[in-house]
Amino acid sequence: METLEQPTLRNSRVRRWLRHLWREWTIESWRPIAPAFAKPEPSEWDDALVTSAWIGHATVLINFFGIKILTDPALFPRIGIRLPGFTIGPRRLTAPALEFHELPKIDLILLSHAHFDHIDTRTLRRFDASPKVITAPCTRDLLRWTRLRNITELHWDEHTSPQTSAGKIDIVAVPVKHWGARTRRDWHRGYNGYLLERKGHRILFAGDTAFTNSFAKLRANGLIDLAIMSIGAYNPWIHSHCTPEQAIEMANAADARFIMPVHHQTFRLSFEPLREPIERFEAALRNQPERIALCEIGETFVLPL
Repeated sequence: METLEQPTLRNSRVRRWLRHLWREWTIESWRPIAPAFAKPEPSEWDDALVTSAWIGHATVLINFFGIKILTDPALFPRIGIRLPGFTIGPRRLTAPALEFHELPKIDLILLSHAHFDHIDTRTLRRFDASPKVITAPCTRDLLRWTRLRNITELHWDEHTSPQTSAGKIDIVAVPVKHWGARTRRDWHRGYNGYLLERKGHRILFAGDTAFTNSFAKLRANGLIDLAIMSIGAYNPWIHSHCTPEQAIEMANAADARFIMPVHHQTFRLSFEPLREPIERFEAALRNQPERIALCEIGETFVLPL
């Protein structure tokens, strides 16, 4: 039962967050954007391997045995509400590791949920009609002003097997603990993680999630080679985002071999210090550092087969 103190604490948190956003959207708008730590070279990747690079935030470029996949693409300097000539929302702290024209031809776009930092329509408008899109329930309408038309909405535990020029890939929507509203009035929208399988190998893109036991059931069908886990924006949003330690616990529950930490160092969406998520992540895996796929924006990971 809610106590009398809880609304006061919640209102205080909201006011603090609004002050933070005002500073982020005004004073901080003029600071320079730091370059990415490294620059991937996807033209040199081997289609006989599984290779992935962290482009920034929740955007990961994956070559899954020749199928080119991009998760939650957001490549512009600012995310948020788009108005004529400018965007109201957070500015990047770190530039994307690749600009749009440096991407390979994308076969498949995965969209986890409707938040502005995950469905960035400004980036999505840059694509032609060729990529297939897998997205959460009730989010198709957000793509109406793009050229993307091959769109599949998946509810939890639903699956699809899109065919690409490089072959077929199996995709299952995974339950996560988050929320999908883009505005105050569209709470009907869904939110997903995704399990990808091809040629006997499996990749988990968890999207955004608070701690949940739902990943444990994924291990029933075998080892997950790579779990892409969000590890930031937990302070104060622990009800919808996990800590680095919780991300590792969920990846372990899913029997993940390697873990790629994302959703940090790109936008200031919460109060924890910029480097805290990755420092806590590395500390939690200090006895198993070989399981860390990468740590910095722009780094590339090749899955040992």
